Amino acid sequence: MADQQTPIPAATLVVFRDRSDAAAELLMVERAKAMVFAGGALVFPGGRIDAGDYAMAEQLGGDREDTAARIAAIRETIEEAGLPIGLSPAPDPATLIALREALHANTPFAQALAATDTRLDLDQLVPFARWLPAHAHMRIFDTRFYLARLPADAPVASVDETENVRLLWATAAQVLADADAGRVAIIYPTRRNLERLAQFASFDEAAAQARAIPVRTITPYAEERDGRTHLCIPGDAGYPVTSEAMNSAMRG
Repeated sequence: MADQQTPIPAATLVVFRDRSDAAAELLMVERAKAMVFAGGALVFPGGRIDAGDYAMAEQLGGDREDTAARIAAIRETIEEAGLPIGLSPAPDPATLIALREALHANTPFAQALAATDTRLDLDQLVPFARWLPAHAHMRIFDTRFYLARLPADAPVASVDETENVRLLWATAAQVLADADAGRVAIIYPTRRNLERLAQFASFDEAAAQARAIPVRTITPYAEERDGRTHLCIPGDAGYPVTSEAMNSAMRG
């Protein structure tokens, strides 16, 4: 582990768009191919937890790491998709545009939020998972995953066209099928989480399982199975698929 990088705290948000006639759709963004991490892959909105997120968390109290991660997930989803998940009351369109523009101009989230009539509502986010890979010679993210429901009056999501080049709504099963057919790329943690999410038809179903299974840090490990090296995860963390041949696993 001597060559391993110091993990970078990060947070991501799995946004559910429930449908009455089919399984819920999830919001995915496609990373620009030039990005060092997961270039060209579909991921959930998210990014690093920054110093401003921690400062806001310290003012709010509670678990500093969890609170900062929730704030970062909310901030990144506004930046990347223009969706005000985790804000109450929901900002009007003009306020949301101004808030997003301020964040793109590197205005601290606390300052940008103070200029609006809305506030953080962290309870809209449900803790789902935490992944901490152990790659040597690679950038490592210690990522907390949260679930959230898309509000009925939410604006149309739009890609930021900076780190990401497009966004889409699709069921977990659809994204997995597209990845298997070679139409899209997904990294190992995204695949395992999509397989877990594909078990649920709605946000409520996914949130119920998330609340029933305590979040634990998932660190994939290598293991020989049937003469092949597999990248594996624990079998008791809610994931229906717990291994994949190493030579087929996209690791970031």
